[in-house]
Amino acid sequence: MPRSKRPIFTVQKHQATHLHYDFRLEIGGVLKSWAIPKGPSLDPSVKRLAVEVEDHDLCYANFEGVIEEGHYGAGPVLVWDAGWFEPLDANQGPESLALMLHAGKLEVHLQGQRLRGGFTLVRMKDRPRQWLLIKQRDKEARPGHEVVEEFSTSVLSGRTIKDLETAVAARTLETYRCG
Repeated sequence: MPRSKRPIFTVQKHQATHLHYDFRLEIGGVLKSWAIPKGPSLDPSVKRLAVEVEDHDLCYANFEGVIEEGHYGAGPVLVWDAGWFEPLDANQGPESLALMLHAGKLEVHLQGQRLRGGFTLVRMKDRPRQWLLIKQRDKEARPGHEVVEEFSTSVLSGRTIKDLETAVAARTLETYRCG
């Protein structure tokens, strides 16, 4: 299947030391990544902390499984949402994403299975690795709605975090490996 020219995004639900959601955007050939402790919101009045973490290989976008104890991020990971995105300004192409990232304000339109519409990531001035993820006020906004409470399963497998843990214990889980 030929790869789309649109950059991809993924949101991985990750039960490591604490439950969080890893928000990943394809920029410059890698997945730029932020850990969002409370997960994304569809409510434009909600500003979610998004802590910038290390870049990941593109192949990691489909990773679903359990990171073994003793490794960084140990615990189950599922693909909570996935799709494509583009700059919110239709006059800008994918090449503008790196410039927006450097400037500290990314405005994107997501087209996922659970997240759609405009979102803004804005860097906090006094804390360079901390950003805020904010839903734009558009037709996809849902004030007062917590989308992470509505959906607990993977968009790829339909599994929950508990299902992944059970499959690992029963040795029936095949994990995806990058590379």
